[in-house]
Amino acid sequence: MQSDNPTAAILVIGDEILSGRTREGNAHHLAQVLTATGIDLQEIRVVADHPDRIVDAIRALDRTLGGAYDLLFTSGGIGPTHDDITADAVAVAHGTTVEINDRARALLADRCARMGVELNENRLRMARIPVGATLIDNAVSAAPGFSIGATHVMAGVPEVFRAMVAWLIPQLPVGRPVQSLTVEVRRGESEVAEDLKAVAADYADLSLGSYPFRDDTGWGTNLVVRGLDATRVDQAMAALRARIGL
Repeated sequence: MQSDNPTAAILVIGDEILSGRTREGNAHHLAQVLTATGIDLQEIRVVADHPDRIVDAIRALDRTLGGAYDLLFTSGGIGPTHDDITADAVAVAHGTTVEINDRARALLADRCARMGVELNENRLRMARIPVGATLIDNAVSAAPGFSIGATHVMAGVPEVFRAMVAWLIPQLPVGRPVQSLTVEVRRGESEVAEDLKAVAADYADLSLGSYPFRDDTGWGTNLVVRGLDATRVDQAMAALRARIGL
């Protein structure tokens, strides 16, 4: 699919994802948001809680560091425990250091006061922000995420991650939302492959895909046409339906 939209990657950080202990859902949620707002997600990576691997991934994905994409979103590793090392790794990748951010400290202090708990050393870890970064609002638990370069760092807790995404996306450059049409056919994928290939060749500016499934009545295939121009998507779908006899 031809597109001039901003490009993006998601970097999911956490041993618990790679071990299978935690089911990852943040990337799925963000992928839907990006598609709806005109940002082209082109890669999702998962890395362990290992400083060098996080640094290497950020440098490979953040265009301001010579990486591949206009925007990089990370999930995980900015909590209060010793293995929350994302802020330090992001700072190394961007050639800066981590300090207690005054505004982040104030946000945490206010929340702790309202909850009647102490702003202890562990909670204060969540105010450690790379120098030069700007904060991402957290309407759920106050502890902020942050942005530096093209890297946008958010929490791994799903409720907090979604709140940060909701605040962040309106601040970013976006493009044209992807238009999509789907037709279901009660045939196997191989039976419609040639028709799909022929229409795809005629509409090279669009993305055409086939997604087989099986249910109680047997095999079927969802044929999907995606693109930025609704008229072209409509035309391609009409051509596809004509070829497969619908």
